[in-house]
Amino acid sequence: MTKKTTDQKADQIYQTEALIAEDIDAYLEHHQHKTMLRFITCGSVDDGKSTLIGRLLYDSKMIFEDQLATLEADSKKMGTQGQEIDFALLVDGLAAEREQGITIDVAYRFFATEKRKFIVADTPGHEQYTRNMVTGASTADLAVILIDARKGVLTQTRRHSYLAHLIGIRNIVLAVNKMDLVGYDEAVFNQIVADYTAFANSIGITNFTSMPISGFKGDNITAPSANMPWYKGSALLPHLETVEVDATLDQAKPFRMPVQWVNRPNLDFRGFAGMISTGAIRKGDAIRVLPSGKTSTVSRIVTLDGDLEFAVAGESVTLCFADEIDCSRGQVITIADAPTEVSDQFETTIVWMDEHEMLPGRPYWLKIGTQVVSATVQQPKYQVNVNTMEHLAAKTLDLNAIGVANITTDREIPFEAYAENRDLGGFILIDKMTNATVAAGMIHFSLRRAQNVHRQALDVSRENHSALKNQKPAVLWLTGLSGAGKSTIANIVERKLARMNRHTFLLDGDNVRHGLNKDLGFTDADRVENIRRVGEVAKLMTDAGLIVITAFISPFRAERDMVRAMMQPGEFVEVHIDTTLAEAEKRDVKGLYKKARAGQLKNFTGIDSPYEAPDRPEITIDTTKLTAEEAADIIIARLIP
Repeated sequence: MTKKTTDQKADQIYQTEALIAEDIDAYLEHHQHKTMLRFITCGSVDDGKSTLIGRLLYDSKMIFEDQLATLEADSKKMGTQGQEIDFALLVDGLAAEREQGITIDVAYRFFATEKRKFIVADTPGHEQYTRNMVTGASTADLAVILIDARKGVLTQTRRHSYLAHLIGIRNIVLAVNKMDLVGYDEAVFNQIVADYTAFANSIGITNFTSMPISGFKGDNITAPSANMPWYKGSALLPHLETVEVDATLDQAKPFRMPVQWVNRPNLDFRGFAGMISTGAIRKGDAIRVLPSGKTSTVSRIVTLDGDLEFAVAGESVTLCFADEIDCSRGQVITIADAPTEVSDQFETTIVWMDEHEMLPGRPYWLKIGTQVVSATVQQPKYQVNVNTMEHLAAKTLDLNAIGVANITTDREIPFEAYAENRDLGGFILIDKMTNATVAAGMIHFSLRRAQNVHRQALDVSRENHSALKNQKPAVLWLTGLSGAGKSTIANIVERKLARMNRHTFLLDGDNVRHGLNKDLGFTDADRVENIRRVGEVAKLMTDAGLIVITAFISPFRAERDMVRAMMQPGEFVEVHIDTTLAEAEKRDVKGLYKKARAGQLKNFTGIDSPYEAPDRPEITIDTTKLTAEEAADIIIARLIP
């Protein structure tokens, strides 16, 4: 940094301090109404993201109060060399969140210039932390994609560019960093830009701003660099200060507000609070609450600063209605004559962010807007190769994989395509057992069958079927290790119930795989689908009034809970046929354990595939202490007291 630049920045600080001293209210008013730009730095490993952010913070002189106060003294004491030492110390400070030399989480930094306020997300470059990059990009208006001038376009460059475009970031800066290490060579810069342009066009990025920089040396960061006179474009910070972030686009769209909570401090007040996602609302406007479809008009727009006549996208408000209509957290308030769509089946793009693979058919929590629903993901239509953009066949998605798949929710939800509304089109998937976020996704559209396929009303109800058979339908779900005795006990239970003139049907794991599930193997994904299908069949049989007995290993709690949720309350009876692995191996009637131990049988439960024992089964049967006949009697006694 030159002495002239240092003096200019010192003058700016003095002017700011003078304004604060003269009129603090005027200063705060000016600062409050600056526009805000949220951006991310991303790209491959060790391309200089943290160093660039350090330079931006340092050169903006809005880092720490003590640095601002001592700027003039530092410049006089140390000169140019001292300034480089200060910058190195700052970069070291920014590296505090890094472990073993790599950024592993998203670090958010806040700074401001005279023209604009900024929030920058420093995202990690390693592939295994792609999920962190997605987190940082989800709220960003602009992406600075860094490329090491010595290395050119790499896989993570492509991956992060694809994700930034997918997430909807339309302002992209291609910052070719470390130009000082290639002698500020224009030809190197031009070749990298050409290579990136070819890739960007293939994924739909038709417009981006490219600039050669050196984050460490400060070239083209705040002002044009004398080392690269051939570059005629803007420096990075001036570009960030002036790039247009058109918030008015959201305001021009139809009104949408996801309800965050119902505000009722007393009996005389009932309001619905949230942040307006898109559009604008006026007192007296007609609104519609989705998915219920109830309508009313806005009687008040309440804020902490008093009532408003008018509110727009980005504002947090509480709306009061002229009528008492049902409205709760998770529902969406829309303008009455332009409501959003409602559906329970969608085509989506999913970015898988968990170390355990996605299991099609397994229920996950889906959080969209302010609503949480249960959802299942179908087998992906394809997975995207970020290097070639090729669509690859895939049965599941692994860590950092990007794929297109259909999703079904357990009830209809209001939504919009992600391209139109991030709040109502973006979602996350949460594992029901661990509460870990496993994926981020974007809705493309509602599946046509969601609107075309409707439930047919039937005259003979499940209650009629039950009454005709003079019994209450139930599902006796026997689960346990192979060799525990499930099939033997289930067979005895059905025989005894038949003698009691009960109408039953036995679904046995081996028998079902000869027909309904003959296309499924024994991977975790196939096991999930196996149980999902059996659960749907069992549900239909309970609708017919039958007592259904099942004998399946069903190794995962999530799928057993899924089947429980399909049934009427009290109809699902989980029976843990409990035995030790050693005892099951000793029995080994079918010789399966022997084959598994010899490596001839892959994905065998208890050996190289896990079994998750029930937490709170209705019945536990220890087959090392009870005979099969005794076990059957206990089960029947629980079913028919």
